Amino acid sequence: MIALVLGLLLTPPSDAPAAVIRTSAGEIVVGLDVERAPGTTCNFLRYAAAGAYDGGAFFRTVVFETDANPSQIDVVQAATPAGSDDPGFGPIPLERTRDTGLRHVSGAISMARGEPDTATSSFFIVVEDTGNLDFGGDRHPDGQGFAAFGRVLDGMDVVRAIHAMPATDEQLDQPVRIETVALLTDIPARCRG
Repeated sequence: MIALVLGLLLTPPSDAPAAVIRTSAGEIVVGLDVERAPGTTCNFLRYAAAGAYDGGAFFRTVVFETDANPSQIDVVQAATPAGSDDPGFGPIPLERTRDTGLRHVSGAISMARGEPDTATSSFFIVVEDTGNLDFGGDRHPDGQGFAAFGRVLDGMDVVRAIHAMPATDEQLDQPVRIETVALLTDIPARCRG
C-alpha cells in the first residue's frame, strides 16, 4: 500500500507532457507533472519548444561521497549554451514540494535556483533519493527546497553514466552535450499563451 501511495506521489499521469533529452551520452525521457507543478513544467516546455537547450550540456555532477557540502546530494545538472546563469525568459516562482507533493527521489527532474523565485532554465536530475532538496531540507540555507516537476521515465542508465564521469570540483571534465530536447507530446493548453 505504501509503495502504491508513493508511486502516485512520484509518477506523472500517463497523459502528462513528456520530452526526450538527446545527449552525446544517450537519451533520457522525462515525464512532466503539469498538474502539480504547472509553472515549472510550462517553463521547461517553453525552453524546450524554443530550442534553447539545444547545444547546451550536462556540466555538473555532484556525488554524495565526495560532496563537500554537509548536506550531500547525488545529482547531475544541465544548462543552455548560455550556462547555468542564463537569464533566458526570466525567473519563475518557486513551486515548493510542500505544496506540490512531489519529492526529490531517484529520477526526479527539478529546477536549479539561487534565491526563491530565481530559477530560469538550468535543471537537474536526482540520481539517488535526496530528501534534503525538498521543502524543509537543508541543502539550501533558506529551507525552501527546489521545484521538482517530473521524473525520468527511461534513461536512468544514461543519467547514472553522466553522474559517474570524471569531474573536478563538481564540473564535468568533459561536459555531456545536449543535442536537443524534443517534445514527445503536445504542449498542454495551460502552457500556451
